[in-house]
Amino acid sequence: MAGLATACADGKSSAGGGGLRASGSTTVAPVAADAAEALKAQGMNITIATQGGSAGGISQLAAGQIDIALSSKPIAEEDRTAHPKTDFVTTQIGSDAVGVIVTKPVADAGVKNLTADQVRGLFEGKITNWSELGGPKLDVFVYDKEPGRGTREVLDKYVYGDEKAPPPPDSDNFAIVGGNLETRNKLESTPGAVGPLSTGFVEGRNKLAVVTLDGIEASPENIASGKYPMNRPLYLITNGEPTGDAKKFIDYLLSDKGQSLLEPHGYLSLKQIGK
Repeated sequence: MAGLATACADGKSSAGGGGLRASGSTTVAPVAADAAEALKAQGMNITIATQGGSAGGISQLAAGQIDIALSSKPIAEEDRTAHPKTDFVTTQIGSDAVGVIVTKPVADAGVKNLTADQVRGLFEGKITNWSELGGPKLDVFVYDKEPGRGTREVLDKYVYGDEKAPPPPDSDNFAIVGGNLETRNKLESTPGAVGPLSTGFVEGRNKLAVVTLDGIEASPENIASGKYPMNRPLYLITNGEPTGDAKKFIDYLLSDKGQSLLEPHGYLSLKQIGK
């Protein structure tokens, strides 16, 4: 992301006229972009970008390249160790569900639910045809996310718990993808595809289906209660307590108007999850 303003530690952009810069998660970005449009009408100068997902945003924040990191994963101890001079301050703005997404032909043929063991078998390349799971005679093609992305971490936690995920399988039917839009496009264009994706990006897409996990649907109620196993918080992260335009931006997203921006993207507001 070339040409970024240098950001002060207090969350105020230090570039003359450069405005507020936010970057990171492709899940959080659509909500942040909507908020930016509303605040631009009030005269605020804001740039929303995505590069490297949540991990990229966290690294850019630590490097002083942006004012706010957009993240769909919490700050890990590894982040604090890697960036000891950065005072990560996280503000949750909502919650989201990650789904294991299959194509409609696969779901319509009978694959409507998967267990953690079955998901593990798919992503490790041990289950290679959907007929092994009661589906069509169709080769499985896995689109996994890049390491460090929030979506990938949620999937790995569900499948492996505290175990370390193994290296990707050596298979022509496995590929690493980046953001949510790229993932969705790949899934829609590959008949036997499966991949992790924010469920909000699948709503209204008639070529794709969200399977239940261990019989649990990714419903708002199950996400809010934590019963659905692949739910995650959505964060805005600053270096130090936010002030200036960064605080104004975050306060807007915590306001009723800002919180109303989450549902159209398929996410849950803080009120819906009891925060």
